[in-house]
Amino acid sequence: MTETTRTRRETTLLVLAIVLVSLNLRSALTVVGPLIRDLREGDGLSGTAVGLLAAAPLLAFGLISPLGPTLAARFGIERTLVACMVVLSASLALRPLPSVVLLFAGTVAAGAGIAVANVLMPALVKRRFGDSATFVTGIYSVALGLGAALAAGLAVPSEGWLGGSWRAALAVWAVPALLAALIWLPLLRDLPTRAAAASRVRVNLWRDRIAWRVTGFMAIQSILFYSMVAWLPEIYRHEGLSKGSAGALLSLALVVGIPCGFLVGALAGRLRDQRPIALAAALLAIAGYVGVLVAPRAAPSLWAILLGLAFGTGFTLVLALMVLRASDAPHAVALSGMTQSVGYTLAAVGPIAVGALHDATGRWTTPLLVLIALALLDVPVALGASRRGFVRGRADEDAEPTPPHDAAPAVAGAPR
Repeated sequence: MTETTRTRRETTLLVLAIVLVSLNLRSALTVVGPLIRDLREGDGLSGTAVGLLAAAPLLAFGLISPLGPTLAARFGIERTLVACMVVLSASLALRPLPSVVLLFAGTVAAGAGIAVANVLMPALVKRRFGDSATFVTGIYSVALGLGAALAAGLAVPSEGWLGGSWRAALAVWAVPALLAALIWLPLLRDLPTRAAAASRVRVNLWRDRIAWRVTGFMAIQSILFYSMVAWLPEIYRHEGLSKGSAGALLSLALVVGIPCGFLVGALAGRLRDQRPIALAAALLAIAGYVGVLVAPRAAPSLWAILLGLAFGTGFTLVLALMVLRASDAPHAVALSGMTQSVGYTLAAVGPIAVGALHDATGRWTTPLLVLIALALLDVPVALGASRRGFVRGRADEDAEPTPPHDAAPAVAGAPR
C-alpha cells in the first residue's frame, strides 16, 4: 500500500468517524420528545419533572463544556472522544430502566458526554484537516442535523417495531453511540506525536475580545434556536393547528436547515469575510419570528422555512468560527469550550423564560417580541464575531507562541 493510498484511507476513516460521532450528538435529546406521553405515564412524572428532564442535557452542556479543554490536555482529543461515546452509550442504555433516578442520571450523563464531544470536535477538525477544516465542519453540521431528525422521526415507529416498548425505543440509541466509539479504535493506534502533544497545550481565552464576540453569537443563536424547538409547535397549536401539523412545521424547520450546514461549511473557509453569511442568518431569524408574530396562519410553512434557514446557517457559521478564529488546535479547544459553556447555559434558560412570559401574559405576543429583539441584537453581535482575526490566549509554558490576530494559522498534523 502506497503512502498516498494509506493517507486517503485514514482520512476517509477519520471523516466517517467524525460523522458517526456527530450523528449521536443530538439524537439523545430529540428522541425523547415524541415519547414524552409514554414516558410520563410509565414513570409517573409531573409536568415540572418533564421540564427538568428536558433542561438537564442543556444545563449539562453548559456546566460540563469547560472540562473539555482540560480532558483534551490530559488524555488527548481522540481518546477523550472515544470515552465520550462510551459514556453516552452506557447512559442511553441505563436511562430507560424502570427507575426515575436512573432516568435522570442517564440523561445528565448523556448530556455530559455530548458536552465534551461538542467542545472537542471543532478542535479535532481544525488540527486534522487544515485548510479543509470548514468544509469538514459543514459535513459535521449536516450529520448533527441528520441525527436529530432521524431520532425524532424514528422514535414512534421504532417503538412499534420493538413490541410497543418506549423503553426499548429509547435504549436502542445506545447502539450507534457504541459503534461510533468502536470505529475510532483503529485511529488511536498511530496518533501523530506532534498532534498529540499539541492537544496537551491549555489556553485561557476568558479575557480575549474576539472570543467573547464568538461566544455572544453562539449564545444568541442557542437561545433563539432552542426557544423555537421548545415552543414553535405550541404557538401554532394556540393558533388552531392540529398537533400533527404543528409538529410537522418544526420538523420542516429542522430539515431545511440541514443543507444550509453543508453550504455554509463549504463557503465560510473560502470567503475572506464571513460577515455576509452572519447578516443573512440574523435577518432570516428576524423575518421568521416577525412572520410568526404578525401573520402566523397566513404562511406558516414559510415562517418555518425562514427560521430553519436562519439556524442552519447561523449555527454552522458559529461552528466554523470556532475553527477560523483559532490559530491552532489548542486555541480551537479553548474557544469551543468557552462559547459552548456560555451558549448552552443560556440556551437552557431561554425556553424557560419564554414559557414564563407566556404564563405571565397569557399570550404569545410578548415572548415573540422578546425573541425578535434578541434577533435584532444578533445583527451587530454576529457581524462582530465574523470579523477577521484570531483569538489570543494565555497558554502554559509548553505552548508554542501564539501568532498575532492577523497572522495565518499554522496547523499541525493535518492529513492531505
